[in-house]
Amino acid sequence: MSQPPKPAGQPARQPTMQRRAARLAAVQALYQWEQSGTAAVAIIREFTEHRIGKNVDGIDLPSADLRLFGDLVNGATKNASELDDMISGVLTEDWTLERLESILRAVLRGGAYELAHRPDIPPKVVISEYLAVADAFLGEPETRLANGVLDQLAHALRPSEMGDARGGPAASR
Repeated sequence: MSQPPKPAGQPARQPTMQRRAARLAAVQALYQWEQSGTAAVAIIREFTEHRIGKNVDGIDLPSADLRLFGDLVNGATKNASELDDMISGVLTEDWTLERLESILRAVLRGGAYELAHRPDIPPKVVISEYLAVADAFLGEPETRLANGVLDQLAHALRPSEMGDARGGPAASR
């Protein structure tokens, strides 16, 4: 008996979902890194051995692109000072990096890392993916703030890929 044909868009969907799961797990790992001070390598090991693609507390966690996950966590932790300076540079005076919630800092660090160090990933994809992650953890005001910060960073770091259009609430902050 022959298998039914797969829908045309299905093969690309799996890697896309695995990359999204990697970003979600990376933000969680970056949050844990900030809260615990545990070395990135230990957190990566914990996530890959005990969380990603596993059943945790009765919930089946999705599989993820482990290579992307490791790169995001390693890269964001190794470059945290640089990333924090970039993020602070686009925040307003009344919104310092320290004032932001830890999970929002993790979202911004992950997005800033990809914008600064992953030219293979289009900046609009980076922004869209991290806004989806922000939306999973945060409310609308924080997600709007993340949108504004990542949009400004993308325009500053990769202007030729962003074009002239300026979007998001960054201008209204």
